[in-house]
Amino acid sequence: MRHDDLVLSWPEPAREWIEAAPVGNGRLGAMVFGGPGRTRLQVNDSTVWSGTPHGPADSLADVLARGAGPERLAEVRRAVRAGDHRTAERLLMSFEGPYSQEFLPFADLWLTLGEGTLQGRTLNLDNGVAHEFLTVDGHEVERSVWASHPAGVLCVGITGRTDVRLGLDSPLRIVHKVLRDSGFELGVEIPVDGAPQHEPQVEEPLRYADAPIDDYDPFGAVVVRIDTDGKLSTADDELVVTGSTWALIVLGTSTAARDFWDGQAPRTRTEHLAAAEERASSALAKGGTELLREHDTDLRTLLGGTSLRIGRQVNGPIDVAADVLSGRDEQLTATVMFQFGRYLLASSSRPGSGPPANLQGVWNADLRPAWSSNYTVNINTEMNYWPAEVTGLGECHLPLIDLLDKMAGNGAEVARELYGARGWVTHHNTDMWGWALPVGMGHGNPSWAIWMMGGAWLVQHAWDHYEFTGDTEFLTDRAWPLLRGCAEFCLDWLVGDDGWLDTIPSTSPENLFMMDGRPESLTWSSTMDMALIRAVFVRCLAAAQIAGVDDPVLAEIEKALPRLRPPAVTEGGWLQEWVADLPEHDPKHRHVSQLVTVYPLGQIDPESTPELAEAAVNLMDRRGNGAMGWSWAWKIALRARLGDGETARSLLLEATRPLGYDWDVNAPTDGSQWGGLLPNLFSSHPPFQIDGNYGFPAAIAEMLVQSHNGVIRVLPALPSSWPSGALTGVRCRGGLSVDLTWRDGTLAALSIRRLTGDARQAVNVVHAGQHEEFTLAVGEERRLAC
Repeated sequence: MRHDDLVLSWPEPAREWIEAAPVGNGRLGAMVFGGPGRTRLQVNDSTVWSGTPHGPADSLADVLARGAGPERLAEVRRAVRAGDHRTAERLLMSFEGPYSQEFLPFADLWLTLGEGTLQGRTLNLDNGVAHEFLTVDGHEVERSVWASHPAGVLCVGITGRTDVRLGLDSPLRIVHKVLRDSGFELGVEIPVDGAPQHEPQVEEPLRYADAPIDDYDPFGAVVVRIDTDGKLSTADDELVVTGSTWALIVLGTSTAARDFWDGQAPRTRTEHLAAAEERASSALAKGGTELLREHDTDLRTLLGGTSLRIGRQVNGPIDVAADVLSGRDEQLTATVMFQFGRYLLASSSRPGSGPPANLQGVWNADLRPAWSSNYTVNINTEMNYWPAEVTGLGECHLPLIDLLDKMAGNGAEVARELYGARGWVTHHNTDMWGWALPVGMGHGNPSWAIWMMGGAWLVQHAWDHYEFTGDTEFLTDRAWPLLRGCAEFCLDWLVGDDGWLDTIPSTSPENLFMMDGRPESLTWSSTMDMALIRAVFVRCLAAAQIAGVDDPVLAEIEKALPRLRPPAVTEGGWLQEWVADLPEHDPKHRHVSQLVTVYPLGQIDPESTPELAEAAVNLMDRRGNGAMGWSWAWKIALRARLGDGETARSLLLEATRPLGYDWDVNAPTDGSQWGGLLPNLFSSHPPFQIDGNYGFPAAIAEMLVQSHNGVIRVLPALPSSWPSGALTGVRCRGGLSVDLTWRDGTLAALSIRRLTGDARQAVNVVHAGQHEEFTLAVGEERRLAC
């Protein structure tokens, strides 16, 4: 540990999962409980999901067999235009598939030491090592746990004289288990279907297959290997180490789902066991010192490019309960939540490691997790990746782009067969198999089940990655095909003979309006629909120009753009949510979907659209504070984008209070029972949901530096209670990096460096009431007078 590392500490072992410390390498995640005696490492693999590669296509065929398709869509549109909501809803129920699949727990590694005491446990947010100091049978013992990305394994290092017992188990169906002096082999079958908690009528919520389905065998392998100077033996289904002064334990995995994700030929169960064995044994051969060194170098290199300190420099461990959850030092809390969110993203999303971070990142212990621990794409998955570019974790964005490719493949079939449209579409949820259908099982409320803009929001991330990095090869090879396909769907989804082009049916995610005394969801051209399509079209045109693409779809886009409805303001003065000034069923609703125009899209801001910005502020005042982690994070970012640092700060104070009730009880989804932070600083809905943790660093960065619409704004929303601080390596659009310090609420130092991009592109900076414009060559840095 270095003297300036940000290190979290807890004085006691974790008694519950929400007190354990998370480690991860993008593929593997583990929750480290710690303590003497018998302790648990709960292990996940990012590719262990229920379902099969064929599930999306099979479900589409079932939906089509029920009569859904372009002809029925025409009936729906006529009913919506006529205000016949019951007919429209009845018809739309046939478009709903069942549900996306579940992210599942994989294994439990049990470590038993002798009786003793814990002197303290820590989690280093700079190098991702969970460390413990123990006294065991009168001897000083240290234990370290880390998940190595270079080696692709989970590692446990133990030093000090102690005996150790190891056990390995799984909550899934175990079909193979071998215990030898060298370690464990475990083979499990993974359910081929997993129903979410909110579908209790499903008779077999976790269904296993008796044989491979088509060419897919839902199998996963876990191998544990150990090296030690102690004596090894086996007893009572455990590996026993006696008389050791050191031990290195390594866990490796291999899954059939990983074959699918990587696009490689399916392997046999024997081959998966061999692959897991090879991974574990190769890592073990490096030795603990080298494994830890390469892991430390890897994670510090990734995380070290960006750092934030608000207030005083803290050296030494930070007691989570006393120093963070107590609320006594809000500047320290903001600093910790910024780095903790970055650490979690770097630990759950790495290129080449598997699917992107889901609703719980890469950490889940439940066979029936809340909302399936899947990808909810009407805000939550997007928020997971808001900090990726701006906080220097651009490479962590790439697994999301990989998922977009899979969704685009399935979504092209859905668009063509279900809607008679070109391009690709996705709806409310997806999973590692690239699910693209509506969910709901034929009874899901259209307010959340029937929303065709999931792809239109997610694809913005492909543009964001280009805009921050200036990587034209990525733009041409990956972003452009995704943008083009999404634009094609949007063009065909829009209807109108003359005048405005409309999306119909249209919903505003999860919200309802009142009509004739009852709540309704279906109308046309919600503000969010129009904003997302406008962004797709504008960015598609920009991408084509940069990439030098000449495509017939561009003329269609140019023709359609001026026919998209602009944002409107209600009679009450707030930003309108639907095509008409309709009363909300819940004026305090947790979603603020029409404000996607403000953040992240930047279509509304105080400088270029002051009247609409004022309407956005009025809407936020009307919706009120709090709810749950993700809602707080979005509202903080929105207030920052609108220049209101004081309200952003007050929202952050709310969001970082400890949860005051049972974490394991699902709170009402309407947000009437507020969430908060759990003892290990995980954000909650409740229950645990990680999007808030990812959203907080993006929102805090937005308070300090913004770079939308071609201008870098420095300290645009600095609250008075953060009088001093330093931000290093924050990324800005155009391939730029910014370092700044401030004292007494005033900018003290500012430098801007071009990392990549076009040296001819002007850099526009607004700071301390000044505006400067200049150019920078790649690698060049300029210090600005403050």
